[in-house]
Amino acid sequence: MSVSYLFPDDTVLFGQNIPPEIDLLLQQAVKAYDNTEESEKLLWQAQALDPEQLEVYIALYKFYFYKYRLADAQRVAELSLEMCAKVGGFEADWTQLTINSADWSNPEGAERIYLYTLKALSFIRLRQLNLEGAEQVLTKLQELDPLDQVGSSVLRDVAASFTTTD
Repeated sequence: MSVSYLFPDDTVLFGQNIPPEIDLLLQQAVKAYDNTEESEKLLWQAQALDPEQLEVYIALYKFYFYKYRLADAQRVAELSLEMCAKVGGFEADWTQLTINSADWSNPEGAERIYLYTLKALSFIRLRQLNLEGAEQVLTKLQELDPLDQVGSSVLRDVAASFTTTD
């Protein structure tokens, strides 16, 4: 399971302010990663314990992505977008958002996780070879994050490489 920080004792930092009981489930899911069924069960237990704990959705869609269960990864990314919008108090439908819909420059909170989830959704669509769908998301990301704080320009370059001809 790919995550941001791995400590020498194999503890993974999923984010700040994660309740201990959810963190424990996430740590157990990492340790059980090779046992797909067990790891998946633990991740969904963490989600059920606190559906507004946004970092759990990140763990879930990454889990599915790396297991190459792209339809599941997309479904969880879409759930994540909905929950981020609920927690952040803005429109869930990314096609309706504008630069003024939320404070997209806020490095903490639901807005930033929403942007990262849009980036993940575009990557999932690229892996599904849904180039048009990926490009739509990347265009919206460029509008919402013109300073490229979440690094979606890298994916725009990857998407462009699919459409260039030799």
